[in-house]
Amino acid sequence: MRKIDAAIITETVHDLFLQANYFIGTDIFEQLKQRRELEESPIGKSVLTQIIKNNEIAAQEQLPICQDTGLAVLFIELGQEVAVVGGDLNEAINAGVSEACTNGYLRKSVVDDPLFDRLNTNNNTPAITHINIVPGNRIKITVTAKGFGSENMSRMKMLKPADGVEGVKNFVIQTAVDAGPNPCPPIIVGVGIGGTMEKAAILSKRALLRPLGQENQDPRYAALEREVLDEINKSGVGPAGLGGRTTALAVNIDYFPTHIAGLPVAVNICCHASRQAQKVL
Repeated sequence: MRKIDAAIITETVHDLFLQANYFIGTDIFEQLKQRRELEESPIGKSVLTQIIKNNEIAAQEQLPICQDTGLAVLFIELGQEVAVVGGDLNEAINAGVSEACTNGYLRKSVVDDPLFDRLNTNNNTPAITHINIVPGNRIKITVTAKGFGSENMSRMKMLKPADGVEGVKNFVIQTAVDAGPNPCPPIIVGVGIGGTMEKAAILSKRALLRPLGQENQDPRYAALEREVLDEINKSGVGPAGLGGRTTALAVNIDYFPTHIAGLPVAVNICCHASRQAQKVL
Protein backbone atom coordinates (compact mmCIF):
# COMPACT_ATOMS: atom_id res chain seq x y z
CA MET A 1 0.00 0.00 0.00
CA ARG A 2 1.51 3.32 -1.09
CA LYS A 3 1.12 6.24 1.34
CA ILE A 4 0.63 9.86 0.27
CA ASP A 5 0.68 12.59 2.88
CA ALA A 6 -2.33 14.90 3.01
CA ALA A 7 0.04 17.89 3.01
CA ILE A 8 1.22 16.94 -0.48
CA ILE A 9 -2.38 16.90 -1.67
CA THR A 10 -2.94 20.36 -0.19
CA GLU A 11 0.16 21.72 -1.91
CA THR A 12 -0.82 20.13 -5.22
CA VAL A 13 -4.37 21.48 -5.16
CA HIS A 14 -3.03 24.94 -4.24
CA ASP A 15 -0.67 24.97 -7.23
CA LEU A 16 -3.22 23.52 -9.65
CA PHE A 17 -5.94 25.99 -8.70
CA LEU A 18 -3.61 28.93 -9.32
CA GLN A 19 -2.40 27.39 -12.57
CA ALA A 20 -5.97 26.91 -13.79
CA ASN A 21 -6.85 30.53 -13.05
CA TYR A 22 -3.73 32.03 -14.67
CA PHE A 23 -3.05 29.88 -17.74
CA ILE A 24 -5.57 28.87 -20.42
CA GLY A 25 -5.08 25.46 -22.03
CA THR A 26 -3.03 25.29 -25.23
CA ASP A 27 -5.89 23.53 -27.02
CA ILE A 28 -8.30 26.37 -26.23
CA PHE A 29 -5.76 29.10 -27.02
CA GLU A 30 -4.99 27.59 -30.43
CA GLN A 31 -8.69 27.11 -31.19
CA LEU A 32 -9.38 30.76 -30.38
CA LYS A 33 -6.67 31.85 -32.82
CA GLN A 34 -7.99 29.54 -35.53
CA ARG A 35 -11.53 30.80 -35.04
CA ARG A 36 -10.36 34.39 -35.23
CA GLU A 37 -8.97 33.72 -38.70
CA LEU A 38 -12.23 32.12 -39.81
CA GLU A 39 -14.58 34.66 -38.19
CA GLU A 40 -16.51 36.67 -40.78
CA SER A 41 -17.82 39.36 -38.45
CA PRO A 42 -15.43 42.29 -37.86
CA ILE A 43 -16.85 42.77 -34.37
CA GLY A 44 -16.58 39.04 -33.68
CA LYS A 45 -12.97 39.05 -34.86
CA SER A 46 -12.24 42.03 -32.61
CA VAL A 47 -13.76 40.29 -29.59
CA LEU A 48 -11.68 37.15 -30.23
CA THR A 49 -8.55 39.30 -30.49
CA GLN A 50 -9.32 40.86 -27.10
CA ILE A 51 -9.89 37.44 -25.54
CA ILE A 52 -6.57 36.18 -26.89
CA LYS A 53 -4.78 39.28 -25.62
CA ASN A 54 -6.40 38.89 -22.21
CA ASN A 55 -5.15 35.30 -21.98
CA GLU A 56 -1.63 36.40 -22.92
CA ILE A 57 -1.58 39.14 -20.26
CA ALA A 58 -2.96 36.78 -17.59
CA ALA A 59 -0.18 34.27 -18.31
CA GLN A 60 2.57 36.90 -18.44
CA GLU A 61 1.49 38.70 -15.27
CA GLN A 62 0.16 35.57 -13.52
CA LEU A 63 -3.20 37.20 -12.91
CA PRO A 64 -6.65 35.60 -13.09
CA ILE A 65 -8.02 35.20 -16.62
CA CYS A 66 -11.43 36.36 -15.35
CA GLN A 67 -12.62 38.26 -12.29
CA ASP A 68 -14.90 35.29 -11.53
CA THR A 69 -12.26 32.86 -10.33
CA GLY A 70 -14.88 30.16 -10.15
CA LEU A 71 -16.13 27.52 -7.80
CA ALA A 72 -13.53 24.78 -7.35
CA VAL A 73 -14.70 21.49 -8.85
CA LEU A 74 -12.29 18.57 -8.60
CA PHE A 75 -12.29 15.16 -10.22
CA ILE A 76 -10.15 12.73 -8.23
CA GLU A 77 -9.07 9.32 -9.52
CA LEU A 78 -8.02 7.60 -6.32
CA GLY A 79 -5.96 4.43 -6.71
CA GLN A 80 -7.28 1.63 -4.52
CA GLU A 81 -3.70 0.85 -3.43
CA VAL A 82 -3.17 4.37 -2.03
CA ALA A 83 -3.59 5.40 1.59
CA VAL A 84 -3.88 9.12 2.40
CA VAL A 85 -2.06 9.69 5.69
CA GLY A 86 -1.53 12.65 7.95
CA GLY A 87 -4.98 14.13 7.50
CA ASP A 88 -8.41 13.91 5.93
CA LEU A 89 -8.56 13.92 2.10
CA ASN A 90 -11.44 16.39 1.85
CA GLU A 91 -9.88 18.72 4.41
CA ALA A 92 -6.60 18.60 2.50
CA ILE A 93 -8.37 19.55 -0.75
CA ASN A 94 -10.22 22.45 0.86
CA ALA A 95 -7.02 23.68 2.50
CA GLY A 96 -5.36 23.79 -0.92
CA VAL A 97 -8.22 25.79 -2.43
CA SER A 98 -8.29 28.16 0.55
CA GLU A 99 -4.54 28.80 0.43
CA ALA A 100 -4.68 29.43 -3.32
CA CYS A 101 -7.48 31.95 -2.77
CA THR A 102 -5.39 33.79 -0.19
CA ASN A 103 -1.97 33.59 -1.82
CA GLY A 104 -3.27 34.29 -5.32
CA TYR A 105 -5.68 37.06 -4.30
CA LEU A 106 -8.54 35.21 -6.01
CA ARG A 107 -12.04 36.60 -5.70
CA LYS A 108 -14.02 35.02 -2.89
CA SER A 109 -17.08 33.67 -4.64
CA VAL A 110 -18.61 31.02 -2.37
CA VAL A 111 -21.47 31.47 0.11
CA ASP A 112 -22.25 28.95 2.85
CA ASP A 113 -26.03 28.71 2.87
CA PRO A 114 -27.36 28.97 -0.68
CA LEU A 115 -30.86 30.23 0.16
CA PHE A 116 -31.16 32.25 3.38
CA ASP A 117 -28.01 33.79 4.89
CA ARG A 118 -25.70 33.53 1.85
CA LEU A 119 -22.68 34.51 3.94
CA ASN A 120 -19.34 34.43 2.13
CA THR A 121 -17.01 31.65 3.32
CA ASN A 122 -14.10 34.02 2.52
CA ASN A 123 -11.83 31.34 1.07
CA ASN A 124 -13.66 29.81 -1.92
CA THR A 125 -14.43 26.62 -0.03
CA PRO A 126 -15.91 24.10 0.22
CA ALA A 127 -14.88 22.62 -3.11
CA ILE A 128 -17.11 20.25 -5.08
CA THR A 129 -15.25 16.94 -5.23
CA HIS A 130 -16.03 13.86 -7.34
CA ILE A 131 -13.96 10.83 -6.30
CA ASN A 132 -13.63 7.73 -8.47
CA ILE A 133 -11.86 4.64 -7.12
CA VAL A 134 -9.54 3.16 -9.77
CA PRO A 135 -6.89 0.40 -9.88
CA GLY A 136 -3.30 1.32 -9.05
CA ASN A 137 -1.30 3.26 -6.49
CA ARG A 138 -1.57 6.82 -7.79
CA ILE A 139 -3.91 9.78 -7.37
CA LYS A 140 -4.88 11.85 -10.39
CA ILE A 141 -6.15 15.28 -9.41
CA THR A 142 -8.00 17.41 -11.95
CA VAL A 143 -8.95 20.89 -10.79
CA THR A 144 -11.47 23.11 -12.57
CA ALA A 145 -12.51 26.66 -11.74
CA LYS A 146 -16.15 26.89 -12.86
CA GLY A 147 -17.49 30.38 -13.38
CA PHE A 148 -21.20 30.90 -12.86
CA GLY A 149 -22.02 33.10 -15.81
CA SER A 150 -21.85 29.90 -17.84
CA GLU A 151 -22.94 27.50 -15.07
CA ASN A 152 -26.21 29.41 -14.73
CA MET A 153 -26.97 28.74 -18.39
CA SER A 154 -26.65 24.97 -18.00
CA ARG A 155 -29.73 22.77 -18.23
CA MET A 156 -30.99 19.25 -17.42
CA LYS A 157 -33.92 17.44 -19.03
CA MET A 158 -35.43 13.99 -18.69
CA LEU A 159 -36.30 13.15 -22.28
CA LYS A 160 -38.38 10.17 -23.34
CA PRO A 161 -36.59 7.38 -25.21
CA ALA A 162 -38.90 8.10 -28.17
CA ASP A 163 -37.42 11.62 -28.42
CA GLY A 164 -34.30 9.97 -29.78
CA VAL A 165 -31.40 11.69 -31.51
CA GLU A 166 -33.50 14.63 -32.74
CA GLY A 167 -34.79 15.31 -29.24
CA VAL A 168 -31.28 15.36 -27.82
CA LYS A 169 -29.96 17.51 -30.65
CA ASN A 170 -32.76 20.07 -30.39
CA PHE A 171 -32.41 20.34 -26.61
CA VAL A 172 -28.64 20.92 -26.73
CA ILE A 173 -28.85 23.46 -29.56
CA GLN A 174 -31.72 25.35 -27.96
CA THR A 175 -29.94 25.49 -24.61
CA ALA A 176 -26.79 26.94 -26.18
CA VAL A 177 -28.63 29.46 -28.35
CA ASP A 178 -31.01 30.57 -25.59
CA ALA A 179 -27.98 31.30 -23.40
CA GLY A 180 -27.11 34.13 -25.80
CA PRO A 181 -24.40 36.46 -24.46
CA ASN A 182 -24.79 35.40 -20.81
CA PRO A 183 -22.10 32.64 -20.70
CA CYS A 184 -19.50 34.87 -22.45
CA PRO A 185 -19.30 33.10 -25.80
CA PRO A 186 -17.53 31.51 -27.51
CA ILE A 187 -18.56 28.63 -25.28
CA ILE A 188 -17.65 24.99 -24.83
CA VAL A 189 -20.66 22.70 -24.52
CA GLY A 190 -20.43 19.58 -22.38
CA VAL A 191 -23.24 17.07 -22.86
CA GLY A 192 -24.01 14.06 -20.67
CA ILE A 193 -26.47 11.44 -21.93
CA GLY A 194 -27.75 8.48 -19.93
CA GLY A 195 -27.40 7.20 -16.40
CA THR A 196 -29.69 9.00 -13.97
CA MET A 197 -30.40 12.69 -13.43
CA GLU A 198 -27.27 13.28 -11.34
CA LYS A 199 -25.08 10.98 -13.46
CA ALA A 200 -25.95 12.87 -16.65
CA ALA A 201 -25.03 16.15 -14.95
CA ILE A 202 -21.64 14.83 -13.83
CA LEU A 203 -21.01 13.38 -17.30
CA SER A 204 -21.72 16.78 -18.86
CA LYS A 205 -19.19 18.49 -16.59
CA ARG A 206 -16.58 15.79 -17.15
CA ALA A 207 -17.09 16.18 -20.89
CA LEU A 208 -15.72 19.73 -20.58
CA LEU A 209 -12.36 18.24 -19.56
CA ARG A 210 -11.83 16.59 -22.93
CA PRO A 211 -9.26 18.47 -25.05
CA LEU A 212 -10.74 20.50 -27.88
CA GLY A 213 -10.48 18.66 -31.18
CA GLN A 214 -10.65 15.23 -29.55
CA GLU A 215 -13.92 13.65 -30.68
CA ASN A 216 -15.93 10.93 -28.99
CA GLN A 217 -14.49 7.53 -29.87
CA ASP A 218 -17.90 6.30 -31.02
CA PRO A 219 -18.32 7.61 -34.61
CA ARG A 220 -22.07 8.12 -34.09
CA TYR A 221 -21.53 10.43 -31.13
CA ALA A 222 -18.62 12.11 -32.90
CA ALA A 223 -20.90 12.89 -35.87
CA LEU A 224 -23.52 14.26 -33.47
CA GLU A 225 -20.91 16.50 -31.84
CA ARG A 226 -19.96 17.97 -35.21
CA GLU A 227 -23.57 18.45 -36.29
CA VAL A 228 -24.63 20.19 -33.07
CA LEU A 229 -21.54 22.43 -33.10
CA ASP A 230 -22.27 23.47 -36.67
CA GLU A 231 -25.89 24.32 -35.87
CA ILE A 232 -24.93 26.34 -32.79
CA ASN A 233 -22.44 28.35 -34.83
CA LYS A 234 -25.07 29.00 -37.49
CA SER A 235 -27.21 30.73 -34.85
CA GLY A 236 -25.30 34.01 -35.24
CA VAL A 237 -24.94 34.63 -31.49
CA GLY A 238 -21.20 35.06 -32.02
CA PRO A 239 -18.35 36.15 -29.72
CA ALA A 240 -19.66 38.02 -26.66
CA GLY A 241 -23.14 37.67 -28.17
CA LEU A 242 -22.38 40.49 -30.63
CA GLY A 243 -22.86 38.44 -33.78
CA GLY A 244 -20.66 36.15 -35.82
CA ARG A 245 -19.94 32.54 -36.65
CA THR A 246 -18.07 31.61 -33.48
CA THR A 247 -20.65 30.93 -30.81
CA ALA A 248 -19.06 27.66 -29.64
CA LEU A 249 -15.58 26.20 -29.85
CA ALA A 250 -16.59 22.59 -29.24
CA VAL A 251 -19.40 20.22 -28.29
CA ASN A 252 -18.18 17.26 -26.21
CA ILE A 253 -20.62 14.42 -25.55
CA ASP A 254 -20.17 11.63 -22.99
CA TYR A 255 -22.69 8.86 -22.39
CA PHE A 256 -23.52 6.09 -19.92
CA PRO A 257 -25.99 3.18 -19.83
CA THR A 258 -29.46 4.08 -18.60
CA HIS A 259 -32.87 2.60 -17.75
CA ILE A 260 -35.16 1.39 -20.54
CA ALA A 261 -37.73 4.03 -19.59
CA GLY A 262 -35.43 7.04 -19.63
CA LEU A 263 -33.18 9.32 -21.66
CA PRO A 264 -31.56 11.82 -19.26
CA VAL A 265 -29.66 14.66 -20.95
CA ALA A 266 -27.61 17.37 -19.25
CA VAL A 267 -25.94 20.34 -20.91
CA ASN A 268 -23.12 22.02 -18.99
CA ILE A 269 -22.00 25.23 -20.65
CA CYS A 270 -18.55 26.68 -20.07
CA CYS A 271 -17.22 30.01 -21.31
CA HIS A 272 -14.07 30.25 -23.42
CA ALA A 273 -12.12 30.40 -20.13
CA SER A 274 -12.43 26.67 -19.49
CA ARG A 275 -9.96 26.67 -16.62
CA GLN A 276 -8.49 23.34 -15.63
CA ALA A 277 -5.22 21.75 -14.54
CA GLN A 278 -4.21 18.25 -13.49
CA LYS A 279 -1.41 16.29 -11.91
CA VAL A 280 -0.75 12.66 -11.04
CA LEU A 281 0.76 11.89 -7.63
